[in-house]
Amino acid sequence: MAGFPTTARVVIIGGGVVGASSLYHLAKAGWTDCLLLEKNELTSGSTWHAAGNVPTFSSSWSLMNMQRYSTELYRGLADAVGYPMNYHVTGSLRLAHTAERMQEFQRAKGMGRYQGMDIDVVGLDEIKRRYPFIETHELKGALYDPSDGDIDPAQLTQALAKGARDMGAKIIRFCPVTGVRREKDEWVVETAQGEIRCEIVVNAAGYRAAEVGKMFGRDVPMMVMSHQYILFEEIPELAAWSKEQGKKLPLLRDVDTSYYLRQEKNGMNLGPYERNCRAHWVGHNDPMPDDFSFQLFPDDLDRLEDYLADAVARVPILGTAGLSKVINGPIPYAPDGNPLIGPMPGVPNAFEACVFTFGIAQGGGAGKVLAEWVTGGQTEWDMWFCDPRRFTSFAAAPDYCVAKGMEIYGNEYAIQFPRHAWPAGRDRKLSPIHDRIKAIGACFDAYSGWERATWYAQAGDDVSEAATLTFRRDGPWQHRVREECLAVRDAAGILDLPGFSRFNLDGPGAAEWLSQQVTGLVPKPGRIGLVYFADDKGRIVTEMSVARHDENLMTLITAAVAQWHDFEWLKSRMPKDASFKLVDRTEEYATQILAGPNARKILADVCTADLALPWLTHQETTIAGRWARLVRVSFAGELGWEIHTKVNDAAAVFDAVWAAGQKHGLKPFGMYALDSLRLEKGYRAWKGDLSTDYSILQGGLERFVKWDKPDFRGKAALLNEKQQGVKKRFVTLVIENPGDCDAPTMSTLWHDGRIVGETTSGGWGHRIDKSIALGMLRADLTEPGTAVEVEIFGERFKAVVQKDEPLWDPKNERLRA
Repeated sequence: MAGFPTTARVVIIGGGVVGASSLYHLAKAGWTDCLLLEKNELTSGSTWHAAGNVPTFSSSWSLMNMQRYSTELYRGLADAVGYPMNYHVTGSLRLAHTAERMQEFQRAKGMGRYQGMDIDVVGLDEIKRRYPFIETHELKGALYDPSDGDIDPAQLTQALAKGARDMGAKIIRFCPVTGVRREKDEWVVETAQGEIRCEIVVNAAGYRAAEVGKMFGRDVPMMVMSHQYILFEEIPELAAWSKEQGKKLPLLRDVDTSYYLRQEKNGMNLGPYERNCRAHWVGHNDPMPDDFSFQLFPDDLDRLEDYLADAVARVPILGTAGLSKVINGPIPYAPDGNPLIGPMPGVPNAFEACVFTFGIAQGGGAGKVLAEWVTGGQTEWDMWFCDPRRFTSFAAAPDYCVAKGMEIYGNEYAIQFPRHAWPAGRDRKLSPIHDRIKAIGACFDAYSGWERATWYAQAGDDVSEAATLTFRRDGPWQHRVREECLAVRDAAGILDLPGFSRFNLDGPGAAEWLSQQVTGLVPKPGRIGLVYFADDKGRIVTEMSVARHDENLMTLITAAVAQWHDFEWLKSRMPKDASFKLVDRTEEYATQILAGPNARKILADVCTADLALPWLTHQETTIAGRWARLVRVSFAGELGWEIHTKVNDAAAVFDAVWAAGQKHGLKPFGMYALDSLRLEKGYRAWKGDLSTDYSILQGGLERFVKWDKPDFRGKAALLNEKQQGVKKRFVTLVIENPGDCDAPTMSTLWHDGRIVGETTSGGWGHRIDKSIALGMLRADLTEPGTAVEVEIFGERFKAVVQKDEPLWDPKNERLRA
């Protein structure tokens, strides 16, 4: 075909708003030799029937960042690219029926103010002033966002496309991709019009992303929901008000009932997220058509009756309008409702920018993030909540995707309570002793699919789902968690910890290579140590424990949720001709944590290991006739060991340790207790306290930096930061008189009326009986004893900076006993 490009630097598959935004941002970054392929016309997928709402609200810091960027981009895009657009910045009111919803709004307000957004929480009079047609029965208040609004999705996409073309990027419409293959270090993208060779491919195929993913051998974790919204005819009272005021009503979201209501010209648009929702294209009897461009599903209004009735009661003028049109189209969902943006797991030089439930709101930010991934291998903001590697293979099972997608859709506006465990799609990965700990009261939540005990209930305790719908610390688990912590302090506790990610690094040169990747020292044979990986900017990528067996054989252990992320980080940086190998052995092993002053006595009854070996050592032994590795570390901050076994031997080992421990006061403890115990020690949590939002030095990890060793990744950036001075630092805070709630992640820190930092995690320390927050604080305020304020759900509480040492056992005497 004349003029058909046969080469490109990047090929993007999919011409919706996210694909167009990705092309636009790549071109802005100077990568103009990029090509977008669309099987039909631009916007022919979910984009064309999208309602076009553009909120900034999110309970996730990174998603809020991405949506905030979108609103900022869209305001100036028409002028920037010379393409007129209908973008109405109307503001929005997000209604609250409960005190808990008002707490959520106060937290969102705090995060928004930190990001420079003028979000506010308002009362009933202000709601009525801004929205005169509303009835305020059963309401507590609302969140007002002046930056919210709506945009024409097709115009937005065309504007981004024009901007990309004007910078030299190319778009080919009506060019379906039929396959891809890898030849040497290139991708060959096969299309009906010819083949294109490129360095990098991006899957931006929206609800067809799974279909495209299979071309790469990738099972994309997603499903497709049917989402309906109703357009209503003109309402005379609304038309008169808009004419008089010269503006549209704010967008209204009744999040506790689960719908939005938006002025559409002089009519209205009602969009429910109904709990009696419907999935599409989920089986052999309902296959995805070869082409669904510019098509809709049949109307299914019975599902919307209750929501329509509620909306009419809330805004009575809606009841006077005739129904104009029903839009019922496909939108994709990942199992957690967040999009997939970042490296395609296990596939070289391939990326994903797909499965967007709110693609219009997030499209601008998504393009920025995708372009940063592609051009620089890293993003400005830590985007773990969108990283495709947050899911492992279990999450791609169709029944799991459907169950979670329907649960997320039906609870789209639900409050994310810290102790609430969503019930759908559970029991995917079970520990070998799952039934044993369940029988003694374990309550569970899923951690990367693994069912882990969170706390242990006793007869009469309220274990209902309803009891977890609170931000308060004094739920029914609280006194049990305290008992578990004190058992670890005073006697001994055992925690079942399935799913630890572990990789073997083996072969000549392995230790030397690893030393170049980490900021500090690789431990000596027979020892175990923490190591930190920095990116080229010196930011925290991940933390791993390294158990060194001999000169060039090591086991690297990391968080369960980090399995694919950390394995790929290591694998992608290994030399192609490496004489050593990296093997994922996560599924082969199980782990139990035994901690407390009686831990040594218990182990002495079940094995012949040398229990006098010091802290940070490891050894092999036999328990109940089964092989085990004892690792002298303790995330709980007490004398303790990790007991690593083969999966098939875990139950026998647990039984032996449990039986021996009864005379020594051994009790089970769960993840809630472990979190409390680690906060008292100042131990960091992965992707909370440890993330690329912070540098190694900001994270208070300089003791893990070996400045005088040969060059390591991130060294130049860290040296420069050290010379220039660190702008903020990691601190431990004790909150005085904290009220009923502890500080959630990303709570704002204040000093003299100014925002000076944020918390990274928080909770109650049961050994010290205080509310603790870990966080990042402006460097000049980090002297011990400095008083700041922490904002917890809208209220500010005094918090005092602590010494740079653990709150519990500051000299680690109990840990080393």
